[in-house]
Amino acid sequence: MEQTRKHFSQDYLLEEVRKSFSTGLKREQVEDSKKAAFSNLDCLMAGLSVFTFKYPSLLQFDHDRTQKKTLIQNLKNLFKIENVPCDTQMRTRLDTLSPDVSRPAFQRLFTLLQRAKVLEHFKFIDGNYLISLDGTGIFSSSTIHCQNCCVKEHRNGTKTYYHQVLGAALVHPEQSVVFPFAAEPIIKSDGQEKNDCERNAAKRWIKDFRKEHPHLQATIVADGLSSNAPFILELLQNHLNFILVAKEADHKFLFDWFNCAGQEGAPFFETKEKNVLKTYQYMNDVPLNDSHFDVRVNVVRYTVTEKSSTRTWVWVTNLSVSPKNIKDIVKGGLARWKIENETFNTLKNQGYQFERNFGHGDQNLSTIFAQLMLLAFFVDQCLQHLNKRFQQARVKSGSLRSLWQTMLSFLYLLEIPNFETLYETLIDPPVFKINAVSR
Repeated sequence: MEQTRKHFSQDYLLEEVRKSFSTGLKREQVEDSKKAAFSNLDCLMAGLSVFTFKYPSLLQFDHDRTQKKTLIQNLKNLFKIENVPCDTQMRTRLDTLSPDVSRPAFQRLFTLLQRAKVLEHFKFIDGNYLISLDGTGIFSSSTIHCQNCCVKEHRNGTKTYYHQVLGAALVHPEQSVVFPFAAEPIIKSDGQEKNDCERNAAKRWIKDFRKEHPHLQATIVADGLSSNAPFILELLQNHLNFILVAKEADHKFLFDWFNCAGQEGAPFFETKEKNVLKTYQYMNDVPLNDSHFDVRVNVVRYTVTEKSSTRTWVWVTNLSVSPKNIKDIVKGGLARWKIENETFNTLKNQGYQFERNFGHGDQNLSTIFAQLMLLAFFVDQCLQHLNKRFQQARVKSGSLRSLWQTMLSFLYLLEIPNFETLYETLIDPPVFKINAVSR
């Protein structure tokens, strides 16, 4: 069997994550109580195991922890947990941690991919990486809430309490895997009266991203909320390129300027493939709007016509557009959807239980669980892209959901020393022969 590179075995990746958790805990100066039976590190790794094995709930995890004796030893073997906490202990300890405690782990995994030259295949226009940003909800309730909840007040006097995060992922139009970055929480901070918003979260995300990756050449792709002057200037000040959705309702001045330019000012060309007509049009050096006339952008319009339907996309970018690169810019703009399709939808539909509430807590529990789920997803993406045994085990299982279920079945029955052994067992399962009991 072809061997997986050492740095991309699941055992190595999880050991790096574990070390990074320790770094995150030291940075926020959180010390475990000497009297506590369960350390913060044990609780973080136990939480990660919940999402690694795609448990539907902490209640189910706690049931198996007490009823499946072999599982406890396997969690100790695979995640290096000294004492496996119950669900209540896990929630209590994690709730008090900073949402940033997992950031070093995301950074470490990304660095491993860089050093192994894995990301060379993800470079796109002018050697840049495409990073897609988008917000999504992680918790909503009409009754349960905490000091960090955002609040939506309805006309009938009721309230909805919610948490969101701004997700970010490295994407590529021709790659099926994506690699997530640490998400930015969209929550109320101490003393805030107004709700946090996606725009403010994006500015914070950029600041943290540049601290962690000061020299990474990147192009940000995002939806229409981002195509405003303050955010564009923020991107440029941080040496980030952009391809941002522009909607006519939000950019009437820009669309008028573009539509009135004619063929000479805004040249276009068409291609036809199997009765699908594709029209590409662009214009460089266009003012974003009349109140920010000095903020100049380049505009790309892409129209697809087939049978009786027509779809149109428009983006603004700082990349100089020409007939030579407009198709690539369009591909980059369309790749924005990968954070929805290959990230959020995968987390919702492939066993991660993204929309299930694993615990809200009084401080940061909801956000901590969201970060741990994204981190488990990051490890899985590395395995799907690079780990030969994992790839073969997935083929043998038929689907990811079936793979997760089979993994748990073996962990209930057999003591497994490491993940590579687990995947070899999944590929070539042992045959058990049980002798009949005579009456």
